[in-house]
Amino acid sequence: MEQRQQGTNRLVVIGGGAAGFFCAVNAARLHPGLEVVLLEKTGKLLSKVKVSGGGRCNVTHALGSIAEMVKRYPRGGRFLKKSFGRFFTDDTVRWYAERGVRLKTEDDGRMFPDTDDSQTIIDCLLREADRYGVEVMMHADVVRLERNSEWTVHLQGGRTIKAKHVCIAAGGYAQAGKYSWLQELGHGIETPAPSLFTFNMPQNPVTALMGVSVPRAQVKIAGSKLVETGPVLITHWGMSGPAVLRLSAWGARYLQEEQYTFTLIVNWLPDYNENSLREAWPALRLEMGGQAIHHRNPFSLPQRLWQFLLQQAGIHENARWAELPAKEQNKLIRLLTAMDFPVKGKTTFKEEFVTCGGVQLSEIDPLTMRSRVVEDLYFAGEIMDVDGITGGFNFQHAWTSGWIAAQLGA
Repeated sequence: MEQRQQGTNRLVVIGGGAAGFFCAVNAARLHPGLEVVLLEKTGKLLSKVKVSGGGRCNVTHALGSIAEMVKRYPRGGRFLKKSFGRFFTDDTVRWYAERGVRLKTEDDGRMFPDTDDSQTIIDCLLREADRYGVEVMMHADVVRLERNSEWTVHLQGGRTIKAKHVCIAAGGYAQAGKYSWLQELGHGIETPAPSLFTFNMPQNPVTALMGVSVPRAQVKIAGSKLVETGPVLITHWGMSGPAVLRLSAWGARYLQEEQYTFTLIVNWLPDYNENSLREAWPALRLEMGGQAIHHRNPFSLPQRLWQFLLQQAGIHENARWAELPAKEQNKLIRLLTAMDFPVKGKTTFKEEFVTCGGVQLSEIDPLTMRSRVVEDLYFAGEIMDVDGITGGFNFQHAWTSGWIAAQLGA
């Protein structure tokens, strides 16, 4: 049974993900002589980094404005406004560039390593850990933290480690009970809820269009003010894509209360509403004239989706624009601008499990990531009640909070 004594010059970082690694490697570099021990409860390091962005790792986002950046966080924006003043996106780009990793910006602002391989980021962080002597312990599951004159970190199996400083970067938990070891220290916890998920539509005929992507559509939760516009992807279980994922993040609490049973309203033509499209329709009919409506799609929608909408409206495959009966015309206009989809359930997005909830932000100093409740305790990453939409925002919070925590209050 291993016991680590005399923790007077030791930092223990709990969690081997992006935030934990960034805290550990920066602390070891910035504080020569400090012993840094990183604990990972599983047998894998940086697992979210590995799968992010389809295996390319969406490191951050190219937004250069803190005021604009914080609008991408359904929870924690005000807190991050101060933190980003210390370490922001340009600092992330510079940090990696100084270590030989160049980031490139895609058209939507997402930033990836120029290798398009998440292993580039993982290798960089592992090299830093090796260079500065960070000790990494795998299968080291923390069960309790004890604070006297210094910290005692209790691990599964009876092992203990003494430490002067502790940084908790253990990620988000799906169940509130998993936070009990932090509540025992006196910290309050915002109840966790899943964020960033796709919508399940069991037995809905639209799922036959799996793989169809619409570059720009509006998605809205019926009976709420929750609405997003952007790319939508039809899948074999329902709907995904950036607009749906953003909607799930902003609606995380509400959708949990609704037990993920609600109606999604999709406007496939977000430049129109039902009334404005009805007003524009006579001109469209005149322009299309005798052309077959099934073969003449004036809205640049994917052809499979267009055919599906016509079928749902009951429009015969030989119908012509000029001859479209009023009943079918009105139904098509409705389907184009306000199509209802019953949703029942959710699916995690590509293993990129994100939760809202966690340690209450009022109990953490955003300029140091230090606990306001317990001495020499720091936080980094998703363990806090901060979560962003998809696009590199959660990783930027990981880098920022990890870097700030690594200063150890400086």
